[in-house]
Amino acid sequence: MMVNQISHGRFFGKTAIVTGAGSGIGRAAAIRLAREGANVALFDLINESTQKTENFINNVSNGVSKAFDVDVSDPVRMEKAVSEAAEMFGGIDIVFANAGINGTLAPIDEMTIEEWDKTLRINLNGTFLTVKLTVPYMKERGGGSIIITSSINGNDRYSGFGMSAYSTTKAGQVAFAKMTALELAKYKIRVNTICPGSISTNIESSTEISDELEEIIIPVEYPEGSQPLADGPGQPRHVADLVAFLASHEAAHITGARIVIDGAESLL
Repeated sequence: MMVNQISHGRFFGKTAIVTGAGSGIGRAAAIRLAREGANVALFDLINESTQKTENFINNVSNGVSKAFDVDVSDPVRMEKAVSEAAEMFGGIDIVFANAGINGTLAPIDEMTIEEWDKTLRINLNGTFLTVKLTVPYMKERGGGSIIITSSINGNDRYSGFGMSAYSTTKAGQVAFAKMTALELAKYKIRVNTICPGSISTNIESSTEISDELEEIIIPVEYPEGSQPLADGPGQPRHVADLVAFLASHEAAHITGARIVIDGAESLL
């Protein structure tokens, strides 16, 4: 078992699993939780970005993290990683189900079943597996916090043309979270969703845009920009702050909530 080097912080002695931890929101949340004392299991495909996150937490932030080579849609790899993380750190207290892709952007009649399935498999099945496999360990602990990254797409706005698969998964995550929040309340396990708007991440690298997309786009332009509260997209650290709050004791009476963090983008 690895021992945390940080002897203080509101998450001291806690273990967090963060999926999609190699970059963007996942990386920012993992660093934030580690800085506040949590041992962090980084679930992502092992690559240069994931290794940089692990090295930063362990060597710069004076925290403890371990990267696990995980595809969240693969039940075998997920079960192995969850079991190893729980054994290494002595349990699981916080779960941030954040991994996801934009997938293919295409008109519904041009999207293939394979493209549709890939987005649902990673975004929706991946969330299900993350929660399903970690809940038994959280029950053993007698409580905990699960946070799921959904989106304003599919819940507050529907102008993401070609994003029918993505938006469907994001709406599905909210329904799933509400069902599990009620189911797990008696075990003192809280489940909440966050719905970011535009955030500066590299999720666009997972986006495939079809040649036919232009045929269905209805142009909408806001001369002053589409993020009223800021001069551009939000930053991963803004979302990490929200994740840390929802994981903390300060949010002890919050479960089943869907919290929008978009700088008023979805109000336009």
